[in-house]
This record gives sequence, C-alpha cells and structure tokens, in this order.
Amino acid sequence: MPDVRLGALCWNQYTDWPSLLAAGQRADKLGYHSLWTWDHLYPIVGSSDGPIHEGWLTLAAWAQATERIRIGLMVGANTFRNPALTAKMATTLDHISGGRATLGIGGAWFEEEHVAYGLEFGDGFPERLRWLAEALPIMRGMLRGDRPTAKGPQYSVRAVRNDPPPVQDRLPLLIGGGGEQVTLKLVARYADANNVGGGIDKVRQKEQVLLRHCETVGRDPAEIERTTGLGAVVIRDSREEARKVADAIFSGNGQAAPWENQPVGTPEDVAAFIEPFLEIGYHHVIGGFPNPYDEESMTRLVSDVLPLLARA
Repeated sequence: MPDVRLGALCWNQYTDWPSLLAAGQRADKLGYHSLWTWDHLYPIVGSSDGPIHEGWLTLAAWAQATERIRIGLMVGANTFRNPALTAKMATTLDHISGGRATLGIGGAWFEEEHVAYGLEFGDGFPERLRWLAEALPIMRGMLRGDRPTAKGPQYSVRAVRNDPPPVQDRLPLLIGGGGEQVTLKLVARYADANNVGGGIDKVRQKEQVLLRHCETVGRDPAEIERTTGLGAVVIRDSREEARKVADAIFSGNGQAAPWENQPVGTPEDVAAFIEPFLEIGYHHVIGGFPNPYDEESMTRLVSDVLPLLARA
C-alpha cells in the first residue's frame, strides 16, 4: 500500500472558537498530514442562518497553535479577494506556520453569501471560471518569485512583488473542483494539487478527464498531487452506533439532513470506503469533521483505519 496522507477538514460553522481551535490542535497531535477549513461567510450545510468563523483568520490561529501539520483552505473563494492579495496572504501564512501553507482556490458557488456581503458574483459559473483563469497565473507567478503583470477584464496587476517570498521553495497551489471543460484544464495547467469529491465513481471519471487535459497541455500528471474529500467521518464499534452519532452531528449543524454514502461505520467499513481512492492514486484523503469534532472518530481514523489500509 502506498503512503496514505490523512487530512482533517474541520467545519468552521455552528461552532465556538475554542472548539474549532482545539480540533485543529488535535489533528496536529494525532499525526494528520493536513488541516483545512472552509472559505465561507454563511454556513453551507444545514440552515445558512447560523454562525460561522472566517477561514483565513482561522488558519492563522491554527498556524500559531500547531507544530507540524500542513494548513490550507478547502478551498478559497476567488471571488472574495484580489488574487495578488490572496497570494500575499498565503505567503504570510507560510511564514506564520514555518513553511506549512497550501493555497487552495476555487471559483466559488454560494450566491447567498455574496449578495449579503456585497461581493461580486458574476452572471454565472462560466464567468467566475473566467475570473479564476485570470487569477491563477497572477497567484502562481507571485508564489514562484516572479513579478507578474496582467491587465484583464477582471484583474490588473503591474510587476507585483511578493516580498518576502514564501518559506517553502514551492508553496503548493491547490485548485478545487471537477468541472471537466474548464476547471480540470486549469488544474492541468497551473496546479500543484487538485481536490475533487462526490464519491469514487465521480472521482474515477474526473481522473480520466484530468489525464487527458495533462496530455493536451504537455503536463506530467505525476506533478499534481491528487486529493479527495471523503465526507463526514464517524467511526464506532457498530454501524448502528456510528449512524446514530452521525445523525446527531448533522442535526447540530443547522438541522442538516444527514448525507448519504459517507464513511460512517466500523473501522473496517471506513477502510473499505477509502481503499478504492488509493487504488486510483488519490493517496491524500481528507475526512470531514463537523462540530463537535468527534474525538473518537478523529482518533480512530489514525489508530484503527490506517493500519487496516496498510494491510490491505
């Protein structure tokens, strides 16, 4: 079995700050490879009429409170910030964390929060993808030590400096989304990592599309780290107990209806859920942990499930 890298996506909605801070610290101590939260201004699971903490400030606090875990947004909303500012923020996070930052970015999708906050949403997803395509070379150039200049319909920068540069020689740029015509083509052209979800059948399909785009643009697919979100992880000794815990967790997140096809069950169930992703080269798998950040599940994903994957 190849190296398995576990990520923890700790939801920043329907929670208090001490609990969210402690969840990130727990992931670090348990040995997770990566730690993520959302870049949203309203809750996106359950009722949107509830509390949520801002993503970048959450990352900065986690960076100070952890020691080894990688940190990023899953994924940043390109519509929220100028791309040059985003690259500067990611670089500062890299310094705060001692070289553990990842810049996650995507086209954004949640109209309600954009309208409420007065943020430009565009006339549809195709336009937001055009904005993302403009933004990516600016961000990538700044992270690589260039001084990019761009004058596009949406973004203009002039020989913009990123000083000091990132601590990492290559601060990873991760693009989230599985759009087959545009997003995965942008992954092939610009990304150091991608993130797609929706279950194993969909991820298999997106992988084949990504490989075709890599061939078209002349990119070695091995240069792109594959990541996928597993959904909400709940692990117990019995499936019935795990389901009961999962239902309560979703209810506590804005009375959300429980998601289907999730890694909820015994350690053996969750290992079986993960194995197909590893078989197609998605070795960085990211479990979702909503408030109350179930300590048993976070712990057993490392202590019980990882050994089963190693023996598979």
